Amino acid sequence: MTAEGIVGEYLDLRREADADVLAMQMGDFYEFFGEDAEFVGEELDLKVSERSSGGESYAMAGVPVDDLTPYLTALVERGYRVAVADQHEIEGGHERRIDRVVTPGTLVDPTGDDAQYLATVVRGDDGLGLAFLDITTGRFHVTATEGEDSESRALTELYRFAPTEILPGPDLRGDDDVLDRIRERLDATLTVHATDDFAPGRANHRLRDQFGDAADAIGLDGEAATQAAGAALAYVDETGTGVLASVTRLRTYTADDHVTLDATTQRNLELTEPMTERGVSLFDTLDHTETSAGGRLLKEWLGRPIRRRGELEARQQAIGALAADAMGRDRLRESLAGAYDLERLASRAVSGSLDAPAMLRVRDTLALLPDLVDAVESSPRLAGSAVADVLDSLDRAAARSLHDDLAEAITDDPPSTLTEGGLIRPEYDEELAALVERHETALDWLDSLAARERKEHGLAHVSVGRNKTDGYYIQVGKSSADDVPDHYEPVKTLKNSQRFTTPELRETERDVVQLEEQRGELEYELFRELREQVAAAAPLCQGVGETLAELDVYAALATHAAGNDWARPELTDEDVLAVEAGRHPVVEQSVEFVPNDLHFDRDRRFLLVTGPNMSGKSTYMRQAALVTLLAQIGSFVPADAATVGLVDGVFTRVGALDELAQGRSTFMVEMQELSNILHSASDDSLVILDEVGRGTATYDGISIAWAAMEYLSSAQPNSPSPKVLFATHYHELTRLADHIAGVENVHVAADGEGDDVTFLRTVEPGATDRSYGIHVASLAGVPGPVVDRAREVLDRLREDKAIDVRGRAADGTSETTQVTFDLSSGQFEAGDEDGEAPAQALDPDAEAVLDALREVDVTETSPVELLGQVQEWQSRLEE
Repeated sequence: MTAEGIVGEYLDLRREADADVLAMQMGDFYEFFGEDAEFVGEELDLKVSERSSGGESYAMAGVPVDDLTPYLTALVERGYRVAVADQHEIEGGHERRIDRVVTPGTLVDPTGDDAQYLATVVRGDDGLGLAFLDITTGRFHVTATEGEDSESRALTELYRFAPTEILPGPDLRGDDDVLDRIRERLDATLTVHATDDFAPGRANHRLRDQFGDAADAIGLDGEAATQAAGAALAYVDETGTGVLASVTRLRTYTADDHVTLDATTQRNLELTEPMTERGVSLFDTLDHTETSAGGRLLKEWLGRPIRRRGELEARQQAIGALAADAMGRDRLRESLAGAYDLERLASRAVSGSLDAPAMLRVRDTLALLPDLVDAVESSPRLAGSAVADVLDSLDRAAARSLHDDLAEAITDDPPSTLTEGGLIRPEYDEELAALVERHETALDWLDSLAARERKEHGLAHVSVGRNKTDGYYIQVGKSSADDVPDHYEPVKTLKNSQRFTTPELRETERDVVQLEEQRGELEYELFRELREQVAAAAPLCQGVGETLAELDVYAALATHAAGNDWARPELTDEDVLAVEAGRHPVVEQSVEFVPNDLHFDRDRRFLLVTGPNMSGKSTYMRQAALVTLLAQIGSFVPADAATVGLVDGVFTRVGALDELAQGRSTFMVEMQELSNILHSASDDSLVILDEVGRGTATYDGISIAWAAMEYLSSAQPNSPSPKVLFATHYHELTRLADHIAGVENVHVAADGEGDDVTFLRTVEPGATDRSYGIHVASLAGVPGPVVDRAREVLDRLREDKAIDVRGRAADGTSETTQVTFDLSSGQFEAGDEDGEAPAQALDPDAEAVLDALREVDVTETSPVELLGQVQEWQSRLEE
C-alpha cells in the first residue's frame, strides 16, 4: 500500500475512533500519524519522524507490537482514551479495524497494585444508583442511596471506591453542582456514554445476559441501581477489552451494611492517604501484607468498616489465633510471600493477554495451597480457628487439577513471545513430541556439520552459522576458501572468510524452518487452549485469590497486634464505648505515647474536651475514632482493653484545608462539614468535632458552637444524640455541662506556670483552668517582645482594664492611647484616667430587675415563689 493509502487509512480510522489517540498496527509495529504522532512523541518521549503522502508530510511515530502495552498503559493512566486498530489477515491480503478502546476504567493490566474501578452513577426517582466494576479483578459492587442526603452519601461511596473513570447517567450530565463536587473530590475521568445503555429495559437485559437466572436472585435495590449496573457492563463490552467473562459475581450492598465514612472523615483520619507529604496513614502503619491483593483488601476494609457483628467476631477469632501462634503465622506469611495476584491473572486470561510467564505465576500460586493448608492444620491453635474455615471454602481438588495441567504443559523457562516455540513441554502432546524430535535431529545434523566437513575435506577454520540475511551457511577461512569442494556454492565474501551453502544444507534449512514454524504454531495453539482453560476457571482463580488476600490481611493485622500489644475489643450492640489505656495507632509508632481512658455510655454521651494547643486534644479524639473503626473491621485495637458498641457512622471535623482556590474559605468549609454532620449523624454515630466556630468573630463562634452542642446532645427537639467528642477553646461552653444531661467536661492536663509549663498529655475530668495559647506562641519561636506584650494585654483584658495602644504620630513621634476592648461589640472605647474600663450603663428596666434580685432573701423564699419571680424577671427582660 502506498504512503498516501496508509496515511489515508489511518485518518479514516482516526475519524471513526471515539478516543483521544489511535494506535494502528502495521506488521510488527503500531504506528501513530499526524497530530497523534506529535502527541505521543511528547507524552511518551518517542522519536517522531516524517512520512510523505500525496505531496504532504505527516509526523510519524511507532512502537513494536510486543512493546505496545507499557506505552498504552502510560497514556491511559494519565486519563487518555486510546483506540487500537489491529491488523487481520484476510483472503488476498489484510485489513485493519478498531478492535478495542482502552480507557482509564478499562485498562486490563495497570502498573500499580491498587484497585481500578469504573463507576456509573444514575439518578432515580428516590435517589442515586451506583455501580463499581474493577475489570482487573472481576469485582462488581452495586448500591443505591435514597433520601434527602442521597447525593452526599453517593459522593461518600465514590470517594470510598476512588474510581479512575466515572460514567454519569443522562439525568446527571446537566447537573453542574453534582459533577463539580465529583471533580473536586476525585481524580477521575468523567466520560459521557451512550444514553441508550442506561435505559432500564436494556440495562436489565444486559444483567440477564451476564448473570443468567442468577440476575433474579441478586436483588438490586431499585431501578437506578439496575441502570447503573447494566450501563457499566455495556461500556466494558463496547470498549472491546474482552474481560466480561471474568465478571461472575455481582455484590449488592446497602448503607446499613457499612459504617458511614464521608470523604472528610476518611481524609481527616488519614485512613489510606496522609494529609501531608511526610505524614503516615493508618494503612501504611498496618500494611504488613505479603501480597498486592492483600494490600488492596486491607485498604478496602479500612475504607468500608462493617456493622455485621458475627462477621466481625469471626475476623477477630482468626486474627487472635494467628497473633497467639507466632510460628504458625510466620509459616503462613512465608508461603503467602510466593503468591501472585490470581484475581488479576484470571482477568488477563479472560481478555487473552496472559503470556507464558504469567501462566507460570498462576501455576506457582496454585502450588502454594497444600503448604498453606498444612501450615494451618499442623497448628493446634489454627486448625480449629476461623483461619481454617477460610481455606475450607476452597475447591482444592479443582485447584490441584488446574495446577497439574499447567505444570505438565508449560516449560519452566518459557519465552515471553508466544509464537517462537519453547512454551510447551514436548511430552505434553504427541504431535508436538514428534515435531520436536525431528527438529532436534535436524539441529544435531547441523551441529555436527562443521566437524564432518573438516574431516571429509581437510578444511581448516570451518564453522556453521545462521542469520536472517544468509540463512544457514558454512564459513571457511580465507586461506582455505580455494580448497572447498565443487558442490560448495558461494554466498558471501567477507574480509577474512567466505560463506558457502550446499544442496544438502539448503534442504536441511528448509526442514528446520518448516519444523520451527509448525512447532511454533502448534505450541501457540496448545497455549491458547491452556489459556482458555484458565479463563474458564476464572471463578476458581478469583476465589483462591480472594482467600489468599483474606489470609494475608489476617496475618498482617495479627502481626501488628502481637508486636504492639493490641487488645481484642469486646463488640456489643449496647450504647457504649469504653477504652482502657487507649493509644493512637499511628502516633504510637514514632513517639513515647501517653495512654488515656475513654468512656461513653447511655448517660454519658457528650465529652467537652478543653486544654492547651499542642497538648494532644486532637490526637485523643482521633484515637477514639480509630479504635472504633479498627474494631469494626475486625481488628484488635491499641488499648489495654476496649468495649465497642457498633456504630453506623463516624463523622469528623478536625481542622480545615484551605479551599480558597475553589472559591470557599476555611470557615465556609468548616460550616459545610458541620452541616453535613448535623444532617447525617444518628443516635448510633460517633462524632468528632474540633474547634467549631473558630473561623469567625468570637461571639458568632461561641453561638454556633453552643447551638451545635445543644443539637447533638438532644437538647433541641428532634435532634440526634450520638457519642460526641467536642474540643473547644471557648471556656464559656464548659458551663453547659451543668445544665445539659449527658454532657461532661474533660481536659488535657498541663503543669506549671509562665514559661515553665509541661503538657502532661493525660485526660482528666473537668474543664481546664486556663488557655495556654501564649505559651504555645513562645514554643513556636514568636519573638520575645511580642510574647511579653501578649501576656500584658491578656492580663489587662482579664482584669477588664484599659490597655495602652502604642503607635506613631504623623510627625514620627511615639504616642500612647488608653482603650478598652468590648468583646460583645468588637469595638474599642477610651479608658478613664485610672485605667479602668468605663462602666456599662443599663437600661432602667434591667436595672429594676437587678434591684429586685438584690432584695430577694433566697433562704426565706419558697421554691415555688422564687420560680415565679424568676419567670417574671425573664419576661421583663425579654420585653
